[in-house]
Amino acid sequence: MKFKTAEILCVGTEILIGDITNTNASFISRRLADMGISQYRQSVVGDNPERLRDAILESLSRCDLLIMTGGLGPTYDDLTKETAAKVMGRTLVPDEKSMKRIVEYFEKSGREMCENNEKQAYMPEGCIIFENNNGTAPGCCIEDEELGKAIIMMPGPPNEMIPMWKESVEKYLADKTTVKMYSENVNLFGICESELEHMLLDLMLNSTNPTLAPYCKEGEVRVRVTASHQSLDECKRMCDEMVEKIKNSPVGKYVYGTDVDLVETLVNTLREKKLKIATAESCTGGMIASMITSVSGSSDVFDGSVVSYANRIKCDIIGVEESTLERFGAVSSAVARQMSEGIRQKIGADIGIGVTGIAGPTGGSDEKPVGVVFISISTPNNTSVKRCFFDGNRDKVRRLTAVNAIGLALEEIRSIK
Repeated sequence: MKFKTAEILCVGTEILIGDITNTNASFISRRLADMGISQYRQSVVGDNPERLRDAILESLSRCDLLIMTGGLGPTYDDLTKETAAKVMGRTLVPDEKSMKRIVEYFEKSGREMCENNEKQAYMPEGCIIFENNNGTAPGCCIEDEELGKAIIMMPGPPNEMIPMWKESVEKYLADKTTVKMYSENVNLFGICESELEHMLLDLMLNSTNPTLAPYCKEGEVRVRVTASHQSLDECKRMCDEMVEKIKNSPVGKYVYGTDVDLVETLVNTLREKKLKIATAESCTGGMIASMITSVSGSSDVFDGSVVSYANRIKCDIIGVEESTLERFGAVSSAVARQMSEGIRQKIGADIGIGVTGIAGPTGGSDEKPVGVVFISISTPNNTSVKRCFFDGNRDKVRRLTAVNAIGLALEEIRSIK
């Protein structure tokens, strides 16, 4: 049995009403794309047997493979397995191995096993069982060779579903596809999505395999390059060739890496050049420092930070001149410059970041509206300042300021010989 098309059906009223964010669909979608299985629809249905049955039948009318998550628990409203089995004409039978694993799970945890947990060991007759090494609900797959259809069922909690996928489901699907797919993400900073599309439009329109798709990420852009072929090695070769074309195109100067993270790239570049960095932050309140220190090994390159929300801190600790504040105001190019230079000199770092701005929703004026931010990067050779305007609420302005500070710092650091 080979699968060409799939759908994802996530089960749970808590997802439907927004109490839980559906991260399972995102994870499975990426994995299906990598395996060359096309997916055109995703659905969520509540814990209702009639609606669940209808959703399963509707999905199977369109696809070869239905992947379901959730509804495999021990309670009365966990009906995914029962409903799917009925649709596929199977009865539920006890599986001794699953029962043993559930009993052992409770014994190891020191918790009492309730009678309703036994329900989780009842599996559709003739199904393929996927062991759950992180919980009590085993997953399974019901195949119908005659119809050329299959239903895969996995538990809803991501800390159970993701390991099950990696350990069992992915292996099951490995020889069930007719074509392989491989993707690489080209990451860019300093260019907006519309500008990127304009500059790469001819290449995107004329590329059918690999395909190019631009995506906007907060503060940056990426181009997803996807190739399909029967050979995975050939897919990778085709993607690598296209990535080089992008790097050699007019947008190449904005590329900071492939399948990498902006902050991790900053930390790795600092480490390669044996440089240290420090931050002086006003409107971001330490967010830039938090982003840097979220990367493992950042202690090699990060010296420290001062959150200088008050003007007194800007002057007394960082070294901003009072006359500069009086003349230009706290949100100004001159203050941002003195913040980046001051923090670099005070801490003894090689690179200093200084940011000051109006995150809102109050504090703006006609001259300096909410969203105006000044970002300064100081190096031993140069100090640059950029005036930015970020539209959005307070959180968005602060996040965009932090991301852009990281990106601008990376640009300056890469120019250091």
